[in-house]
Amino acid sequence: MQILARFSRPVGDAPEALLQGLPRLPWLWAGAGAVALLGAMVLGVLVGPVHIGLGTVVQVLVAPIPLFGGMSSADPGQASILWSLRIPRVVLGAVVGAMLATAGAAYQGAFRNPLADPYLLGAAAGANLGATLAIAFAPGTSVIGVNVVPLAGFIGAAAAVAGAYALGRTVTGLRNTTGLILAGVAIAAFFNAIQTYIQQSQTNSIRQVYSWILGRLVTAGWDGVLLVLPYVVVSVAVILLHRRLLDALSVGDEEVTSLGISARRVRLIVVIAATLGTAAVVAIAGTIAFVGIIVPHTVRLLVGRSYRVVIPLSLLFGATFLVLADTVARTLAAPAELPIGVITALVGAPFFIVVMRSTRAAAL
Repeated sequence: MQILARFSRPVGDAPEALLQGLPRLPWLWAGAGAVALLGAMVLGVLVGPVHIGLGTVVQVLVAPIPLFGGMSSADPGQASILWSLRIPRVVLGAVVGAMLATAGAAYQGAFRNPLADPYLLGAAAGANLGATLAIAFAPGTSVIGVNVVPLAGFIGAAAAVAGAYALGRTVTGLRNTTGLILAGVAIAAFFNAIQTYIQQSQTNSIRQVYSWILGRLVTAGWDGVLLVLPYVVVSVAVILLHRRLLDALSVGDEEVTSLGISARRVRLIVVIAATLGTAAVVAIAGTIAFVGIIVPHTVRLLVGRSYRVVIPLSLLFGATFLVLADTVARTLAAPAELPIGVITALVGAPFFIVVMRSTRAAAL
């Protein structure tokens, strides 16, 4: 009861007292995650159809620094490849992976469901429908200099989640998470049905649609990174600020409410933040499944179940995982390139089965 009493205090009062009794971030694991991410990004930059050595990469990276710029003798062609193709792709992979893993951990905490993932409320289905409409009826169109496909994907994902939330509130008043999850399933099924109809009636664009749905990190430059980064930063910041309250939610809504914490408000804020970031990265990278299942559960196995630890480490290892998955996707069938969603599904589907079986065993 002493730990529960600490949760009952307002968030802004005596923050140190709120943190007492809760696991702190293990800095050894945080350091390991940072080193793993750096190694994965270096590997992702080095791998490609054109061989570029580590020395050249270092020269290109330090060239913009005034102190070292005059010492750089990197080949301009290789420097162009790195800055315009490889580095933005690796950075985008890290941003997308970090967001999907963080959102997965946030959904699992908000819904107290270990099988929840960022696509739970229909975000993927909405983004797929939006992108399909743009590819089929407005190919190559831009709005304010932004390609219409990711913009339509973002709008579709946001519309799907808003519809699921409105339906869940109408049916259950958001008194429990089951109604919200079922509403998301219903909205996703409805959007998928519309998308299937459009694909069947617009067969000339079906190949491009499937390429987008299976996930890809191809970007023409830094535009995709800059487009998605503000949404991800805001989303991750909100989730990190609420991570100790996700630990409080684990004791149950009634208990939390009796201690002066609005479980509904916490859940609403976390779900909106996670959905905003998910919609943004899905709009840019397509559907990349299972990252929000694989990474948070692996972190739990390594460091424990507290969300004060799980969420920041999921951010680091999620970025690492997706950069490595993209590197495998680019090299496994070279010179062809596999959709990154295929790689994450090959790893994630067996992992999901293991998690589902272990969850069932624990419930028994």
